[in-house]
Amino acid sequence: MADTKENLPASRSSGLFDDFRKEMDTMMERFFGHVETAASKTGFPSLMTAGAVKPAIDITENDKAITLTAELPGMSKEEVELTITDGMLTLKGEKTVSHESKADDSVMVERTYGSFHRSFPVPDRVDQDAIDAKFDKGVLKVVMPKKPGQESKDRKIKIGG
Repeated sequence: MADTKENLPASRSSGLFDDFRKEMDTMMERFFGHVETAASKTGFPSLMTAGAVKPAIDITENDKAITLTAELPGMSKEEVELTITDGMLTLKGEKTVSHESKADDSVMVERTYGSFHRSFPVPDRVDQDAIDAKFDKGVLKVVMPKKPGQESKDRKIKIGG
């Protein structure tokens, strides 16, 4: 007789997803370390997001500048650090959890919290001393003006065979 859902043992039919989720939680715990949060007490440990912050970044370029825009919702400019060292622009910060009272118990947590650190190479055509950054409503905008006469030039490269 072929196995059907009705003929499978309860642990096999309902436990496959649970086993997979537990294995993924174990791997995440080994990577990020164990963090006891309100979300982990609810029976939804796969919703734990410690260390999972990765700001969305856009980089655009025109004749005058390269612009990096980072979305940092819920953060203030004091929580963000921007540095340039050896031709690398580094953005780092930490988004912390804030509860209004100790009586708050989370049932589901989808927002991410934790520290982040992202680095980007700055091309030689950028005037590093003229880089300017502004932070408004959770969006960081970094304008990297190009040095005079440093327009990027495209050149077609012949592919040999």
